[in-house]
Amino acid sequence: MPQLLCLLALLAVVQPSLRAEDLSAEDYGYPLANPFEASIATTPLDLRADVPGDDDIDQADYSLRLRPEREFTLPDNFWAVKRLAYRLARQPGPAPLIFIISGTGANYSAGKTESLKRLFYGAGYHVVQLSSPTSFDFIAAASRFATPGYSPDDAEDLYRVMQAVRAQQHELPVTEFHLTGYSLGALNAAFVSKLDETRQSFGFKRVLLLNPPVNLYTSIRNLDRLVQTRVEAIDDSTTFYELVFEKLSRYYQQQGYINLDEAVLFDLQQSPQRLTDEQMAMLIGSVFRLSAADIAFTSDLINRRGLIVPPGYPIDEGTSLEPFFRRALLCDFDCYITEQLIPMWRARYDGGSLTQLIDQVSLYALEDYLRQSTKIAVMHNVDDIILGTGDLGFLRRTFGERLILYPRGGHCGNLNYRVNTQDMLEFFRG
Repeated sequence: MPQLLCLLALLAVVQPSLRAEDLSAEDYGYPLANPFEASIATTPLDLRADVPGDDDIDQADYSLRLRPEREFTLPDNFWAVKRLAYRLARQPGPAPLIFIISGTGANYSAGKTESLKRLFYGAGYHVVQLSSPTSFDFIAAASRFATPGYSPDDAEDLYRVMQAVRAQQHELPVTEFHLTGYSLGALNAAFVSKLDETRQSFGFKRVLLLNPPVNLYTSIRNLDRLVQTRVEAIDDSTTFYELVFEKLSRYYQQQGYINLDEAVLFDLQQSPQRLTDEQMAMLIGSVFRLSAADIAFTSDLINRRGLIVPPGYPIDEGTSLEPFFRRALLCDFDCYITEQLIPMWRARYDGGSLTQLIDQVSLYALEDYLRQSTKIAVMHNVDDIILGTGDLGFLRRTFGERLILYPRGGHCGNLNYRVNTQDMLEFFRG
C-alpha cells in the first residue's frame, strides 16, 4: 500500500464540500490548513484571545470522596486517585458558573481545559474543571462500573460529580449554570444536558458542544487508523518516538534553548525539522492509543477481569505496572470495546449488537432532543479528523443555525483562536 494511502483516504472522508453560506478560509483567517498540524500545534500565540494568567485567577483544587469502597480495594499505588480532584476558579461575588468537561483521557488540568478556564474566568464566570470519564482518575474515583464508553452511564457519573461539587461549594454565589465540553467531553455534555432535563439539579441555561464526535465508533476508528500509518525512516532499529525526539533535539540545538510551551510545534513546523503528515498522524494516533491503554488497564484492574492483570496478582506500592501497561498498549479501542465495554453493557442492560451500542452512545441517541433544545449549540470544523461520512450532514439537520462551522482547525486546534473564543462568549451571553 502506498505510504499516503491511509491518510488520503481519511482526509477524503472528513472534508465534505462547504455550503455557500459557510465561512471561507480567507475570511476566517486561521493560518493552519493542514488538519493534523492544526490538531497538534493549535493557534499561534499572536492570534489568541487575551486571557488572564494564573496569577490573576482565584483558583484552587478540591477533592471528592465518591467511591469510598475503592480506598480499600484499589492497590496502594493508586493512592493519588482514590478521591476525585477538580479545579474551581471563583469570582469575587455572584456570577454564573460553567462546568467544563475534558476530552478523551484528559484530567481536569489538561491544557485545553485550562485554556477554556482562562477564557470564561476572564469573562466573569465561576469555572469548574472536570476530568473526562475516560481519564485514569475519574475511572478509579468516580465511575460506578469503571468501564467508560457507555454514554448514559458516563453522564450519570458526571452528574453525580457535578452535584457533589455543588454541595461542597454550597457557599459559592451562583446566578445560573452553564455547561461545555470539548471532543469526547462535548458528547458527554450533550448526555448530561439531557439528563438534567429530568433531574433539574442545574437547569443549564446554555450548553456548548466543542468538536463532538457524532458517531463515536467512527471517531474511534479514524484515530486508531492513524497509528497504522507507515512512516518513512522507521524500521526495526528506529522507533517513531526516537525519530520525533531526534527532530525536536535538532530543533532545540538550532534555537539554542529549550522551550516546551504549547506553541512549540507551530514553530517547529516552520523549521527544517518539520514533521511530515505521516509523522503528525502517527503522533496524534499514538496519544490516542496511550489513552486507550490507560482505560483498558484501569477498567480491567478495578473490575478484576483478568484480561491484562492476572486474577489475584499481588499489586502493592512497590509493584512495577510497566509490564501490564505494555500489554494494555496492544489493546486498541476496538479491543477495549469488544473485550470490556460490550460484555458489561450486555450483562447490565441486556444489550445486543455493536450497531445497537453505537446508536445508544452517539449523538444519534439524542437527535430529537438536540433538534428541539434551543439552548444547545455546536462549534465544529469541516476538516476535523474525527468526523466521518454524513456526520456534518447530521449536525446541520439537527442543529441548523445553532451549528457554527469553521473551514479549518482540525480536531480542537482552533479552540483558542480569537474568532472562536469570541463566538463562544457571544453564545453564552445569549
